[in-house]
Amino acid sequence: MRNEQYAPGETIGRDEPHQGVRAPAALPPSGKRIGERQLIGMMALLMALNALGIDAVLPALDNLASDLGVAGNSRQFVVGAYLLAAGLGALVPGSLADRFGRRPVLFTSLGLYITFSLLCAMAWNFESLLTLRFLQGFGAAGIVALPPAIIRDRVGGDKMARMMSLIFVIFLMVPAVAPSIGQGVLMVMGDWRWIFVFTATAGVAMSVWAWRNLPETLHPEDKQPIRPRVIARNMRATLTMRQALGYTLGSAVIFGALFGFINSAQQLVGEAFGAGPWFPLIFACCAGAMAVASWTNSRIVERFGARRVSHTGLFLFLCVAALQLFFATMTEETLWTFVPLMAANMMLLGFIGANFGSIAMQPFRETAGAAASAQTFVRMVTAALIGAGIGYAYNGTAIPLATALFCGALICIGLVLFAERGKLFGPPVDED
Repeated sequence: MRNEQYAPGETIGRDEPHQGVRAPAALPPSGKRIGERQLIGMMALLMALNALGIDAVLPALDNLASDLGVAGNSRQFVVGAYLLAAGLGALVPGSLADRFGRRPVLFTSLGLYITFSLLCAMAWNFESLLTLRFLQGFGAAGIVALPPAIIRDRVGGDKMARMMSLIFVIFLMVPAVAPSIGQGVLMVMGDWRWIFVFTATAGVAMSVWAWRNLPETLHPEDKQPIRPRVIARNMRATLTMRQALGYTLGSAVIFGALFGFINSAQQLVGEAFGAGPWFPLIFACCAGAMAVASWTNSRIVERFGARRVSHTGLFLFLCVAALQLFFATMTEETLWTFVPLMAANMMLLGFIGANFGSIAMQPFRETAGAAASAQTFVRMVTAALIGAGIGYAYNGTAIPLATALFCGALICIGLVLFAERGKLFGPPVDED
């Protein structure tokens, strides 16, 4: 499908349709080529750097708070500042990548991620740490925003949903083990600052791999001019198209509830349920369930379609959230009910996230960078603000989180109904 949102002469594009996997972009002088499997693994681990930067520090929040003199729920802002900044920063890399290519922008983001990780390790007080975390998230936004654009350069439709699901399988392995990694670093080195040194080292390793193997995927004829009017028009089209807006906001709301869990998980498990030493394992079980669902989604989405799978997952999510709310408010909840239900809802997110993102990106082949940036901005900022609110509302029980999960599911269903003009469970779509 050709995007017809530009005035003559303002965009550089092609008229021919594109089916299935796109022909590879013109090779750079290095002659780099990359297969589908390596591309999926690389994009997943690039996005996982973001998860590592968030989740590895979770087991160290108590130590960090004690060392820097932080009281109450304020320690959660170490996570919230990064999430919010990553959403705000997502506005920048997409349009630059549509003009200069994916590689230069990606490596700039990786460089900023590494630099600010090292600076976080040298933070002298809590305020400086929050400032550096904000700058780290802002600078590293490209490692979150660009992988969907790189994939969209090559494929579309339900095939993109399949590839994004496989990316999520690998990507979600990192949040599953990141708290254990952080706890291991803390035990060996004895200081939370070494966790940031570890994340910087991981960033260097990813940079070397991508530099050696990732070709430029943006076709030269698809490059967009750096003109404020064109950029604004591209992003406005992304945020005003009914389908893209509904699915982007829907995923933002429901993932905001997930961010609320990430923000409050360490306190919730350690304080409310008294299972602090088991926190890494509990977190791994929940994130692992999401990874299993993403792998399952990759096997079924091309057969049943992203809409059918994600809509079914969303209604099941609502049912599980209702059970969570019941146990949190009507009974004296224990870890034995909380963990299985939280794992079930995170598993269902595996059938929602990648599919929602693929549906929202479908109309934007020629402006995939700007579309990915705009959608990531809306998704991350909205989810980060919701998640920070849920985390800060933590009151020693799971009630704020359970309420947010249930209400988020209801709102998400309403947004999907808006996007689909009241029609759910649509058939598989053709790629373009």
